[in-house]
Amino acid sequence: MTYRVVQWSTGNVGSHAVRLIANHPDLELVGLWVHSPDKVGVDAGELVGIDPVGVAATNDVDELLALRPDCVVYTATADLRPAEAIADMARILDAGINVVSSSVVPLIFPDHVPGDMRRPLEDACISGGASCFTSGIDPGFANDLLPLVLTGTCEYVETVRVMEIVNYNTYAQPEVLFDTMGFSQPLDATPLLLIPGVLSFAWGGVLQAIAAGLGAEITEMREVHERLPAPERIDLGFGVVEAGTTAALRFELQGIVGGEPRIVLEHVTRLDDDLAPDWPQPVGHSGYRIIVTGNPNYTLDLQMMGDDGDHNTAGLVGTAARIVNAVPAVCEARPGLLSVLDLPLVTGRGLMRSE
Repeated sequence: MTYRVVQWSTGNVGSHAVRLIANHPDLELVGLWVHSPDKVGVDAGELVGIDPVGVAATNDVDELLALRPDCVVYTATADLRPAEAIADMARILDAGINVVSSSVVPLIFPDHVPGDMRRPLEDACISGGASCFTSGIDPGFANDLLPLVLTGTCEYVETVRVMEIVNYNTYAQPEVLFDTMGFSQPLDATPLLLIPGVLSFAWGGVLQAIAAGLGAEITEMREVHERLPAPERIDLGFGVVEAGTTAALRFELQGIVGGEPRIVLEHVTRLDDDLAPDWPQPVGHSGYRIIVTGNPNYTLDLQMMGDDGDHNTAGLVGTAARIVNAVPAVCEARPGLLSVLDLPLVTGRGLMRSE
C-alpha cells in the first residue's frame, strides 16, 4: 500500500523529510506547506536540492487538507510557539488526517503533557478518527526506544541513564542555539532552556516513557546544570561566541523513583571539542550513550555521521527518518495520541539499496 503524505515545513528537519518521503517506496509526496511567500509555487524538490518531484509548495492549508492525504509530517519549529503548533496539528487531525511530528517534543509521551494543552489534540483525534505520533532522535529513539530495548534483555534494572554528548558547532539554527539554549550569553543569564521547569517539560516525557516501559513510578523530577565559558572568541559561521560567554552546557533531568535518581537524562553540549575536558566524552565523535545498570550492565554508544561527513546532519536526518518511516504504522494504529509504547517495531522496510 502507498500512503499519500503532505510535508509541513522545509526547515532543518523538514528539508530532509521532503527527500525521505520522495524516496520512500511506500510513500507518495502529494503536498508541501511552506511559511515563506517566496517559496510558494516552487517545486518541493527544488526547495530541498533534489530533482523536481511535481509538487508545488503552498501556504494554503485548506488546499492541502482538500488533498485528503493519509498523513502529514509536521516538522515546523515549535519551541517558541507550542500553542500554535498544537492548533495546526489539531486542525489536521480533526480533518481525519494522521500526523507524525517532531515539533512539540513533550508529546513523545502524551500523558506527560498537561491536560489543557493535550486536550485539543485528543478531541481532534476522536472527532477525526486519526492518530498522532511525536518522535525524533532526542527526544526520541535515542533516549526512549533504545533504552527500552536494552532493559528488555535484563534480569533486573537498577538505573537507566540516557546521554547526548554532542558538539553543536555545525548546528546552524541560531534561534535554538543562542536564544533557547543560551550559547553566547553570559554565564549568569537565564535562557529559555534553563528557566525552572522547562527541562522537565521538554524532556520529562522521555523519563515517563522509560518509567512506563519498566512499570515504575517517577515521584519527582530534579533539574541540575552547569556552564563553562569560551576561553577565546569562537566564530561558528552563523554566529559568534565571544570569550567569557557560554560555550559549553551540561544538564541533567533526574527521575526520582523510590527516593533515588533512577532514570536520568543528561546532555553534554560543547561548541568545541577541547572545552570541558573533564565532562563525559563521546567515543570517536558526537553521539548518544545509554547506560543501564542491573544484570547485565549495559553501555551502548551510538555514533552518528551524515553522508556529508557531519554529525549534526546525521541527527537531523535521523529525526526526520524516525517519523517519516513511522508513517505506515501510525496510519494503521488506533486513533489517538501515541507513544513509542503504542507502535510496533518500525524498521527500514524497503530502504535497502541494491546498487
